[in-house]
Amino acid sequence: MPLRSLSDLESIKDEVKKGNILILRITPLASKNIEEVKQAVNDLYEFTESRKGDIARLGEERIVICPEKIKIWRDKTPILK
Repeated sequence: MPLRSLSDLESIKDEVKKGNILILRITPLASKNIEEVKQAVNDLYEFTESRKGDIARLGEERIVICPEKIKIWRDKTPILK
């Protein structure tokens, strides 16, 4: 699902409330206004935390948002140098 503007946030939140896992492509908004990307990500982070969900960056261009009771596995294995 692309994030094109701040007005997309309500439909994104509605999908999370329905229990859907979302993968958001932030490139469309980032190409227009990086400050709005920061604002959107902060808003989504606070929303997700308030609903006891999980949110994480998925590479450079995407974020994944999970509803409550679904957690994102994060690799804790140290990187060998």
